[in-house]
Amino acid sequence: MFIQTESTPNPATLKFLPGQNVLGQGTADFPEAESAGNSPLARAIFDVQNVTGVFLGSDFITVTKAEATDWAHVKPAILGAIMEHFQSGRPAIEGQTEEAHATQDGPDGEIVEQIKELLDTRVRPAVAQDGGDITFHGFDRGVVYLMMKGACAGCPSSTMTLKMGIENLLRHYIPEVTEVRPVAV
Repeated sequence: MFIQTESTPNPATLKFLPGQNVLGQGTADFPEAESAGNSPLARAIFDVQNVTGVFLGSDFITVTKAEATDWAHVKPAILGAIMEHFQSGRPAIEGQTEEAHATQDGPDGEIVEQIKELLDTRVRPAVAQDGGDITFHGFDRGVVYLMMKGACAGCPSSTMTLKMGIENLLRHYIPEVTEVRPVAV
């Protein structure tokens, strides 16, 4: 098994590509080891010292390390944990993966559906290329609330991505949108 790695805009996060499906569909975010209970893969990666976050995508895994740790010290152990997991034949996650977006009913239902459609077709594929995901969390009086996950959570350029990229895109297509704000984990 050959596992490729790619850098991400977040220097503390690397994207691992095992060359096969990880989740196939959906994503799973494990921002700390305690949240990895239903994922044998995430638990194995968290067993590597100085790993602080694991994010599972359709065909990739992003791993975040502690700031003071050098990738040269943790990358070989992470590669070993990923390889061992896939050779075991166990699933990456036991049970359900998380929902893509929060649901929101009410008078803004049509606007919310337009926002989700743009996120799914224009934004999420680009964010996945960088080893992350973005999900809708709410719309209130012109403000769209989004959550950045994986490599995008805590990335130095995530604020710029939200404000200059996603906010401009949504405002262009949906005049009711006035601002985009991040949701804290």
